[in-house]
Amino acid sequence: MTTPVMPEVKNRRAAFEYFFLETYECGIQLVGSEVKSLRLGDANITDAFCTFAGDELVLRNMTIQPFEKARHYAHEPKRDRKLLLHRTELKKLQRKLKDQGMTIVPVRVFFSKKGLAKVDIALAKGKKTYDKRDSLKEKDVQRDLAREHG
Repeated sequence: MTTPVMPEVKNRRAAFEYFFLETYECGIQLVGSEVKSLRLGDANITDAFCTFAGDELVLRNMTIQPFEKARHYAHEPKRDRKLLLHRTELKKLQRKLKDQGMTIVPVRVFFSKKGLAKVDIALAKGKKTYDKRDSLKEKDVQRDLAREHG
């Protein structure tokens, strides 16, 4: 029996826009229809970001399309979703966010081996325009090298 392939939603733009300083794997609080849609891969985290609401870390602007068969119990596509981390990790992130130019961005949403929805988040610092140009140059060099050897 083959195991079903669980979809993974990635934020490719985040690596272009930010330098990742630390990454964390955390749980996410979802309702049933959101889990169903996520299993189908109907989600987008390109414009998403994390912020603190009181002492809780919240994922904002993540879009999960409503599940087709859950008409009466459908969820709000862009609602705030609580991220689940240990209290010590939350305190550490809160302290580091006070630094200038720091933010927390979601990098990918996936399902663990146990079938739980997880989010990889990164403590990140925004790149300047010239840093982005350097990233593009590096990417071009890597692509050229791959062509020569491949």
